[in-house]
Amino acid sequence: MTHTSKTIVFFGTDEFSAVSLRELIAKGFTIGAVVTKPDSRKGRGRELAKPIVKQIAEANNIPVWQPLDVTAIAPHVLKLKDPVGVLVSYGKIVPQSLIDLFHPGIINVHPSLLPLYRGPSPIESAILNGDTETGVTIMQLTAGMDSGPIYSQITVPLLDIETAPELELQLAELGAQELSLSLPAIMNGTIEPTPQHDGSAVYCKLLTKEQGQLDTQQLTAEQAERHVRAYLAFPKTKAIIAGQSIIVTKAHVTNTHNSVLDLACTDGRFLSIDELIGPSGKLMDAAAFINGYGKK
Repeated sequence: MTHTSKTIVFFGTDEFSAVSLRELIAKGFTIGAVVTKPDSRKGRGRELAKPIVKQIAEANNIPVWQPLDVTAIAPHVLKLKDPVGVLVSYGKIVPQSLIDLFHPGIINVHPSLLPLYRGPSPIESAILNGDTETGVTIMQLTAGMDSGPIYSQITVPLLDIETAPELELQLAELGAQELSLSLPAIMNGTIEPTPQHDGSAVYCKLLTKEQGQLDTQQLTAEQAERHVRAYLAFPKTKAIIAGQSIIVTKAHVTNTHNSVLDLACTDGRFLSIDELIGPSGKLMDAAAFINGYGKK
């Protein structure tokens, strides 16, 4: 199935990107090349690992470009006939000089309802702030951070129970579907993007390891519980309980204190830890930790 004569150059790196790349390939779009970060060393063995989008590209005989400086791909882009760019969680800033080599530019999938949560941590921010909805935006990339005009948006209700990995997967799938539906009209010029309202923009920052440290003396019980869900993948919620360093993986809010795993918060309620990674590095439930390290 051929949607257009245009060739797509796909920018992406992680699993969020991979969902869109798989969708475009499955729907028959022409992918001329995949641009991704260089291979990196991971795990205890520090073995060189390929980004997931590179693995997908190689499996589908798509050329892969892995520049240290993204502008180095310009000569390759110029050899393509009237290409369009698609960027999904690439992880590097693309300068306007490179964006201008594509027509109608580079199309971006962003997991928030822009102009809300421009920046690198929109999913975690929506959970942390207790938002009642979030979504996915299909937009035209500009040199400004997530400030380009919008083609379409999908709104997703939030139930205040989602973890960041769960919400990321949901938004990745919805974003991939909306991208494949919108791209033909975008590439053919039959729809035009609408400028964002910059005055309504809210920015979020890159997450750091330090943000994972849990301090219930600075949080309400609900805020602490959202902290656990938002930071489940990274930077993870860390605490010291009964003299032991742990990672909290699941918790709930309670009004009573029953064990060392019920942490007092600023509103008089408690964050009750249900599941954690203990000092041994193994996942365990509250009862196992209390039996091994704490007393009721």
